[in-house]
Order: sequence, then C-alpha cells, then structure tokens
Amino acid sequence: MTKIAVEQGLRPYHAALRDAGFVVVEFRGAEQLKADDTHAIVVSSADGNMGFGTTVMTPVITVTGRSPLEVVDEVRRSLGPRE
Repeated sequence: MTKIAVEQGLRPYHAALRDAGFVVVEFRGAEQLKADDTHAIVVSSADGNMGFGTTVMTPVITVTGRSPLEVVDEVRRSLGPRE
C-alpha cells in the first residue's frame, strides 16, 4: 500500500492521487516521516525546509505550476517501480 502525505488545502491533488490508487493522508509535519510509512510528500511549495532537515529520503513533490494529473505522474516517477 503506497501512502502519500498531502499538505492541507491541496484538495484537487488529494483527490487525483486517491483516484490514481494511492492511500492519501494529510501531511502534518516532518515528525510524521518517523511515525508513518509515508512513501512521498506533496506540498504547495519548497519554501524553506519545512523541518525536514537533510536526512529525508522520502520524495518531496511541489505542486507549483503543476496540474493534479502532472503531480500524480511525478509521484509515480519519483517512486519508481514498486512491487
């Protein structure tokens, strides 16, 4: 089960990812990465480091300038083939 965390307020992206078959949860902050098995994070912009630090291995995708379907494609590309 591939879990994608989406920043609050990005409803069209949340819906597109859910429709594409991903489990979508609300992104609550960097501490979530330690507690959940989140495979990717979708945020509105890459301003600042959002508390990630430099050790985050989870792909972080920004929606700036992208449609919901483009973000779905980027999430798929960033995750690569999954079993």
